[in-house]
Amino acid sequence: MGDNCQACLTRVPHATLIATIMCCLGVGVFCGTMYRGSALSILMFDEVFHFRLIWIEALQMIFIVGSACMAALGFMLLCLGCLTTGATRQKVYRAWRARVGGRISCAIFMIITYILTFTWIILLGFLVITTFLFTIFWKLCSKPRNIDHSTCIDFTQFDFMFPSSVRQDDMKICEAHKVKLFCKDYVEKAEFMFILAMVSCILVILSLVHYLMCLSANYAHIRDHEKFQELQELQYLTNPDLHASKDRF
Repeated sequence: MGDNCQACLTRVPHATLIATIMCCLGVGVFCGTMYRGSALSILMFDEVFHFRLIWIEALQMIFIVGSACMAALGFMLLCLGCLTTGATRQKVYRAWRARVGGRISCAIFMIITYILTFTWIILLGFLVITTFLFTIFWKLCSKPRNIDHSTCIDFTQFDFMFPSSVRQDDMKICEAHKVKLFCKDYVEKAEFMFILAMVSCILVILSLVHYLMCLSANYAHIRDHEKFQELQELQYLTNPDLHASKDRF
């Protein structure tokens, strides 16, 4: 029983498994927090500033589809890691065509992972800017003059960031209920969501870098297995007595 357990553990790609757990955890948190954060942003712009951003609603569906694709990619990379680990590699990549197919699949997945890594880095930059803006909003809400409603929260100096249809009066938040909507109900919660999304984005980037290292190692394992296989066949031809001791390869 112990030998069977040990043999099973040698077939598990532990590094790829860790990267898959990191990727799924990061993507799951990112999808949930970004969906909630974008929903709060839509409500804030609609109820406080009285305009709607249609493209934010489209982003919510993109987050869901993209997260599902990232999870599927993670499990495909995990399956590829299982095929290139331990005794499974010796059985699967015994034939020449199988070894070529394995190397090609590793190369394709490395290219896809590279592209996704740069995509998530760009997304991280967008989240840093978004979190910075909501932090500024929260700092404005934390001013004593704005807490006791003695002055308005004025965004008229940032009118270039608003659509042309927004009136100047809508850029000033003066009423107590609007201040509560803006600060407590939307900005405070959305800022926390975007901070979590930024942390999860970093986790996904780390998992993708981990995947790249695993894919590079798997590619080298398949290539070296081909060399060991050729060396084994050459020694079998020169000395048939070695066939009984083939397990040492």
